This record gives sequence, structure tokens and C-alpha cells, in this order.
Amino acid sequence: MDQAWSAQDIGSSAMALTLNEARAVSDRVREHAIGLGAAVTIAIVDDGGHLQVLDRMDGASPMSARIAPAKASSVAMFRRDGNDLMRLQEAFPAVFAQIVDVAGTPIVAGGAARLIRRDGVVVGAIAIAGGSLEEDEKCAEVGVGNTV
Repeated sequence: MDQAWSAQDIGSSAMALTLNEARAVSDRVREHAIGLGAAVTIAIVDDGGHLQVLDRMDGASPMSARIAPAKASSVAMFRRDGNDLMRLQEAFPAVFAQIVDVAGTPIVAGGAARLIRRDGVVVGAIAIAGGSLEEDEKCAEVGVGNTV
């Protein structure tokens, strides 16, 4: 008997960050960055660190399009905001050197990277790169300022 798969069958959660929600967060951050006069890259990932939105504003540095997704993914996988992840990396540099091999993806600990939560549950992460550290931090705060 043929049966259609539901989201519940494949382990997906109703709590997951939707693409529309991720886009809305990116739009909110973009508007804030414009108000600051900053050109940034916004990366939003799901709870597993998989990229959902990459928004590189005109004028944002080319490297920021690589840094932001790596920071967002790292934050999601470790379940720690960027500053907490930096402290961990500083405390255990040898472990972090090995984790990169295990993770199969770059691990980038840095500021302007935050977990996105809904009702206390991690549903994704956002990271900003390309502006000054202060601009990036302000934009990251705007990204998580309203719960999704």
C-alpha cells in the first residue's frame, strides 16, 4: 500500500525555521543595515547549520559571503552564540583544530553570530559579516530581536 510521507515521518519538526521566516529576518536586518549605512552579508541557517538564506548587500566585501555562513553554521552546530564559541575556541584550541576535520565544514567562531530560538528551542542561527564589528553586532541583534 502506497503511503505519502509526512513531515513527522521523516523527523521534521513543526518548530523548524521556515524559509519564509528566514527571509523575513533577513529583510528586517537588511533594512536596519541600510539605516546604519552599512553593507553587510546576512546568513541564516536552520537548526542543523544548513544554509537557508544568504543575502550579500551591494558593496559588502566578497569575503563576507564566505564568513557569514560559516559563522552561522558553527553557532547552530555548537548551540552557542558566537562570543561563547570564541571563548571555547580560545580555551581549547587543540580540540577545535581537530573538530574541523570531524565536522567536514569550517568552524568559525566570531562575533555577530546568534542562535535563533522559538519558545526557548533553537530553530536556527544568524550571522552577519562585512560591516564594522559594531554594525555587524547591531544587525545580528535586530535579527534575533523579534522571536520567529
